[in-house]
Amino acid sequence: MKREVGRPVYRVGDVLRVSCSPASARVADVRGSYVSVEWPWEKIDPDSRFRWNGQVAFPADPGSWEWSYTLFRTEPSPQYLNRGDSCSVSIPETLVRVVDIRRHDPPLDLGRLPRPHTRLVVLPVDASSDALQEDEAATIEIESAAPIAIELVEQA
Repeated sequence: MKREVGRPVYRVGDVLRVSCSPASARVADVRGSYVSVEWPWEKIDPDSRFRWNGQVAFPADPGSWEWSYTLFRTEPSPQYLNRGDSCSVSIPETLVRVVDIRRHDPPLDLGRLPRPHTRLVVLPVDASSDALQEDEAATIEIESAAPIAIELVEQA
């Protein structure tokens, strides 16, 4: 792994151990097959062309195809949450493989701050990337306000 101005540079094929310490959150909405929580980290970008509402939706069904491509988890699990409930949001320690790296100059406008310069597209190490679709992989924003810990386990 090379370093770029004190920051690690990851490569496609790298295996990473990722995690994020739990933070308290509140359930803002339960609608259909999704549970939305008030996101405890990133803030709304007042200069964005998008109007992010400060919430992130989780699939309520752990058997859904989306579940396996979401690094963040709630505790308790989304299917047990109701509007107004308190929960925690974290990334349990997970081994992932980098399948793509997306760099954005200028930083990507997603409606929240900080705007990411670099996003790692990752899959669990035991998942196949043969028929990878963009919505089937998780994305780790290097500049995220969430305290995501990333450790290089195996270099490509």
